[in-house]
Amino acid sequence: MDLTAVRTFVAAADAGQFQEAAAILAITPQAVSKRVALLERELAVRLFSRTARGAELTIDGQAFLPHARALLAAEERAAASVRPGSRPLRVDVIGRRLSVAGLLRGFHAAHPDVPLDVVTLFDSDTAVDAVRSGTIDATFRAVTMPGRQLPPEIRTMPVLDEQLQLFTGPSHEFARAASVAPARLAGRRIWMPGNAPGTEWAAYYDEFAATFGCAVDAIGPDFGIEPLLDTIAASATLATVVSERTPLVWPAGHDLRRVPLHGPTPVYPHSLLWRADNAHPALAALRAHLAAAYPGRSADDDVWTPGWARRGRG
Repeated sequence: MDLTAVRTFVAAADAGQFQEAAAILAITPQAVSKRVALLERELAVRLFSRTARGAELTIDGQAFLPHARALLAAEERAAASVRPGSRPLRVDVIGRRLSVAGLLRGFHAAHPDVPLDVVTLFDSDTAVDAVRSGTIDATFRAVTMPGRQLPPEIRTMPVLDEQLQLFTGPSHEFARAASVAPARLAGRRIWMPGNAPGTEWAAYYDEFAATFGCAVDAIGPDFGIEPLLDTIAASATLATVVSERTPLVWPAGHDLRRVPLHGPTPVYPHSLLWRADNAHPALAALRAHLAAAYPGRSADDDVWTPGWARRGRG
């Protein structure tokens, strides 16, 4: 349906005269008449009765009017959903079950009036390109991939140092440990089938393995979290690494264990990335909320993170 004709119909219905509708729309009365006639032909009904006093809605015109208004309202909502400055703040969280999604949920709880559009892009290159082009307003990523530089227009701020834990079944050698030093993982197998080559998290765990002498194994298809939990629960040798903030639920019979890693504590450093000239009004509120929520890292903290991920910039 021609929405220009629908808009003209609504203007004429509100004005009661084609001439006055023409003045409102900044077109000629003949153009109003032509557009209304086009709509009437499309609907196969008469919408107006032309009288000496102007144009009066027919029964069909009265029936169509509220639907015409709904069409125009839907058009405006559709345009606003992608219009910079009026569309919702669009933020990439990598995965909806990950900790950074929790950060965004915290922002929403503190600012329920701010419309949000949550997206999940796979890799950092795609996310940074989307920030540069304005397709999204911000992304949560590790800064930066080894050997790569962020474009100069991209700004960053640290928002979370995510502590990692060893995740085992009940028969694993470390299942009953109060904590494990990462160096004790040397020679052990860490199974992470979701470690896709070329991603920032694969680069993180590659350096983790090189530093502490363990073997990060990405062999096998990634069927999702439930099959991974089943396999870990049944194995005496397989373990994986998860975040202390990752919400996981498993059958009671699995008896899975989260074992803290300390001495040093490996942390996955998340930063918020955005384009410096992005003027979305909610972006500043998001940055302020995250800055207040992030305690920062003390120079005395005994933590480990890759050298390429240790520094962000404002």
